[in-house]
Amino acid sequence: MLHGLEGPRRITGGAFFTAAGVNVSFTTLCHPAGMKRSGFQDGTLPLFTPAGDEDEATPAPLPVDRLPSYIADHRKRLRERFMAGGSGAMPDYELLELLLFRSIPRQDVKPLARLLLDSFGDLNRVITAPVPRLQAVKGVGDAVICDLKLFEAVAQRMMRARVMHQPVLSSWDALLDYCHTTMAHRETEQFRILFLDRKNTLIADEEQARGTVDHVPVYPREVVKRALELNASALILVHNHPSGDPTPSQADISMTIQVQEACQVLNLTLHDHLIVGKSREISFRAQGYL
Repeated sequence: MLHGLEGPRRITGGAFFTAAGVNVSFTTLCHPAGMKRSGFQDGTLPLFTPAGDEDEATPAPLPVDRLPSYIADHRKRLRERFMAGGSGAMPDYELLELLLFRSIPRQDVKPLARLLLDSFGDLNRVITAPVPRLQAVKGVGDAVICDLKLFEAVAQRMMRARVMHQPVLSSWDALLDYCHTTMAHRETEQFRILFLDRKNTLIADEEQARGTVDHVPVYPREVVKRALELNASALILVHNHPSGDPTPSQADISMTIQVQEACQVLNLTLHDHLIVGKSREISFRAQGYL
């Protein structure tokens, strides 16, 4: 017996009557073909939703390039402090951070700034460090190196602009600042010549040679030859000591005397020879060597 809401109905010969009195066979209920013949359709659902018939909105990608708020806030605070108080209100590592913001826009750069300062000693040495040594620091890529070298070039260009085409005697301090900025933190010796006209105005500044950590080759004949090519009347020799100590060696003194003798033959004036150390410079004229 089957029981329904309308009470029991007797099954007769493989068929039964519904509550409404309709005769339905088991074949009709259980066989799809029988259902079709009786006017019923099988509403089978597709495995995948047809395109354009989705019930849910398309998920939006997560903003993977968004700077974390704590980093963005830190950068904002540093910029505000710099604009309000200048470089004097910030230690070296924070100034370096400000510079690295441009190179690495999506990361916290404080650890790298501290690592660079630990590796090279101070901000000047970081900016003037040779490219191979910068490449050896973990986290330093091409963008960082390019920006550091760009900053170095801009600083040198600005200092050079203060002395070029200016009378040397009236801009001596600016000249010393330029020499220090350009050469004080180099790891190898560099020899430069400042060429002056008859009014002692700086008309050219050229690097003549690069050497090792404690020697740079200088040829007096090439020095005076270049002075004549530039129609210079006087010159100042400049080289650096990577050791940091600007005390002249005997080789420095001998070379300077040779250049001076060559200049005298051609009626050129050797005004001075400057040796640039890490924190100070020595003038041959002031020390009595010329």
